[in-house]
Amino acid sequence: MNTWSTWRDATHRALYGTGGFYLRPEGPAGHFRTSVHASPLFAGALAKLAREAGLDTVVDVGAGRGELLVALLRIDPALRLHGVDVAARPEALPPSIGWTASVPPGVSALLVANEWLDNVPVDVAEVDAEGVARIVEVESGSGHERLGAAVSGADAAWLERWWPLRGAAPGTRAEIGAPRDAAWTAAVASLAHGVAVAIDYGHDRASRPPRGTLTGYRQGRAVAPVPDGTCDVTSHVAVDALAAAAGEATGVGAAVHLSQREALHALGVRAARPRYDLARTDPRGYLAALRDAGEAGELTARGGLGDFRWVVHGVGMPPPEILTPAAPRAAGSGLG
Repeated sequence: MNTWSTWRDATHRALYGTGGFYLRPEGPAGHFRTSVHASPLFAGALAKLAREAGLDTVVDVGAGRGELLVALLRIDPALRLHGVDVAARPEALPPSIGWTASVPPGVSALLVANEWLDNVPVDVAEVDAEGVARIVEVESGSGHERLGAAVSGADAAWLERWWPLRGAAPGTRAEIGAPRDAAWTAAVASLAHGVAVAIDYGHDRASRPPRGTLTGYRQGRAVAPVPDGTCDVTSHVAVDALAAAAGEATGVGAAVHLSQREALHALGVRAARPRYDLARTDPRGYLAALRDAGEAGELTARGGLGDFRWVVHGVGMPPPEILTPAAPRAAGSGLG
């Protein structure tokens, strides 16, 4: 039965309710390609980041079907690994990998949230003909929209600070990111010591899209965002609000902001072609290096995965030097 509700409520039911999209057997990998699926170089970079930070535990928030954790186990069997997801523990997950529905408290770890926060449901606001920002309501089975009540209270305060709509033209939209700020703050606060990294498509105050970013994905293609459980419903993350909320609430201080391209370059992932003479002296090595260069290119491509935003907090320690702007760029292992 079709019902009208806010986008936040409708998305939560569609993604995480009974029979929801994220609880389906195929998991996210059946519908879209993340950095984890693109190449093991991504997991290798995170393993390197853990080592650089002196951490022997990695917590993967929004772990899906455990793909990143399995890749990390292959790369560095000494790492202690733990997945967090509302979906049940994957049957094939190695027994050494932990699994819970919420972030375990008090750990010392590299905490990674890769494409998690864009699926924390949020409400959408739109400016009406009189210049009033109103909450957008959606019909669950069709995706049809209508304008509801005026934005008020904490939501209005969040918009005023982070995505102002005052004086905006009718039809201008914003996604109210406060639930993501709260989710990320709670994740960061769970660490006793370590590094927290949020990785997502995102924007900041200087690059807010005037019509928002709400969209759907099904079987690798962008589709209309209909909250009926048959597709992913997602929107980009206001990364500056996210970082500020976690810093202010937990006292961890300022975060480091990088693009994925910058972060992976710093961690040694570069899309440089191998030397041609290697094809004569070591053909297999040449082909492996050529494969790695192609995968590194996909992970760091402008207009693609390379445009992801990384928000990095140090908890009880400064953010790793390798990811700070003043740090020298690491040499890539065969990737230039």
